[in-house]
Amino acid sequence: MAQDSNVIDYEGSDYKTRFWQNADRAYEDAVERVAIRRLLPAHGQRLIEFGAGFGRLADLYAGYREVILLDYSRSLLTQAQQTWGHDPRLRFVAADIYHLPFAQGVFDAATMIRVIHHISDVPRALAQIRQTLTPGGTFVFEFANKRNLKSMARYALGRQPWNPYAPEPVEFVKLNFDFHPRWMTAQLQQAGFTLHEQLAASYLRADVFKRALPLKTMVGLDAALQRTASLGLLSPSVFTRLTASPEPKCGALPVGELALFRSPHSGQPLRRDGNVLVCDADGTRWQVQDNFYDFKQPL
Repeated sequence: MAQDSNVIDYEGSDYKTRFWQNADRAYEDAVERVAIRRLLPAHGQRLIEFGAGFGRLADLYAGYREVILLDYSRSLLTQAQQTWGHDPRLRFVAADIYHLPFAQGVFDAATMIRVIHHISDVPRALAQIRQTLTPGGTFVFEFANKRNLKSMARYALGRQPWNPYAPEPVEFVKLNFDFHPRWMTAQLQQAGFTLHEQLAASYLRADVFKRALPLKTMVGLDAALQRTASLGLLSPSVFTRLTASPEPKCGALPVGELALFRSPHSGQPLRRDGNVLVCDADGTRWQVQDNFYDFKQPL
């Protein structure tokens, strides 16, 4: 999602068709939805999904008055806009996770699913996210767990060189990271989040289960297993519900486009000039087309 740090950019990729539509991932999609519904408040003022891609999860946010779908890939966001652009509550924002184009404290809810494993500077990304949330705002966050049953078994059998019990992240394939739950919890706390709940998801994602069990059975089993997080996080995917510290302040969120956005270069206010948002403080200009805001590169 960024240019100045080493992360994956899905611009122009066939991610939607190759990874989801033409692959057997109905189970993963279904159990992730179960986890999100359990953790995310059903209603709120303004929600942002960081790394929304082609908008796979956008229907889960129907209870929010305003929704921002953010991704670094313009092409994936264009696919999301083609699907959801009729909804006046939605804005589509192309932006860098390390230089977010928002004022402080403008969201009361946020999600980040299947994204952090592609980000090399986790503390920096989490700090940016925290600044966009109002105190007490909810953050539903998923990360890939290195201390899962499969990696533990492979390590015990000598089929895997890296240690799943070591706290530091492992880059098992270039720009694909797994994280130890203890390490990730420390990063979240350092960024200013308070942890409230965790779910252990996707225990049954192996092909052997997909061949042997009906989808409905797999989803039901996973929904039950998600509640075992307190016994030990051994699943390949961990979902967390956090709030932005400190306790919430009184009052509604700021309203309107110019209250929401800031220059990602300087953090200063913007003004409208036709289809362009202009920052007089740093001289940057950002393209706006209908409800699509392009903060990936200035004009």
